[in-house]
Amino acid sequence: MGLLDGNVVLIVHATEFVGGAVTDACLGEGATVIAQDAKFQDAAQRQAFEDAHSGVIGVGAEDPNALIQEVISGQGRLDGLVANDGFPAIRAKVEDANPQDMRDGLEAMVVEPFRLIGSAVRHMKSVGYGRIVVASSAVPFRGLPNYGMYVTARGAQNSMVLSLSRELAKTGITVNAVGPNFAKNPTYFPDELLGNEDARAKIESNIPMGRFGEPEEVASVFTYLLSKNAGFVTGHCIPVAGGWA
Repeated sequence: MGLLDGNVVLIVHATEFVGGAVTDACLGEGATVIAQDAKFQDAAQRQAFEDAHSGVIGVGAEDPNALIQEVISGQGRLDGLVANDGFPAIRAKVEDANPQDMRDGLEAMVVEPFRLIGSAVRHMKSVGYGRIVVASSAVPFRGLPNYGMYVTARGAQNSMVLSLSRELAKTGITVNAVGPNFAKNPTYFPDELLGNEDARAKIESNIPMGRFGEPEEVASVFTYLLSKNAGFVTGHCIPVAGGWA
């Protein structure tokens, strides 16, 4: 028996950040996984992702209402939503920062997932059950010099999770976030970076555990929060950061 047997889980921006790892973990726990990415509007890219993650169903719809409707029409239900994104962590001193970069970050990390969650909640409320997990970051717990725009947006994202969890607590819907940092992923810590021994050693010196996190270690937290076992857990951002946060 898998943690997610019989569940339908939607993962957005599936080619970015933790999307691939969470896709595999959910499939491994028995879920039917719908993976969304704008890139999947190209049939070849969608097929390549489906081949790499056996059993996943790729979709390319971008509008939140249309996306949720496509999932409901195709599967008849939606039990879990992973609001994943891979917006770049732009480095800039506050006096040199471009305010438009912050606006773009807030749009991608707060406004877009807020709209998506709103669309999903309409269905989840009607059945009295839902699991929503946002892929966030551990950096708001400590701050990060010269990354103020990115950290601010992630902090706003975590505040959104807390507020929505309280709004939805009596509906059977939980809302949580997972905050990876120093975990291998194609967006922030790709193989080409980790292959640079000097850069890797410098980064690992900041991690109390002295190593990078594995994708599977991050994804396992998502599958727990997406499961029925996490029914009394809501409103949290759980750091997965090797003791850094």
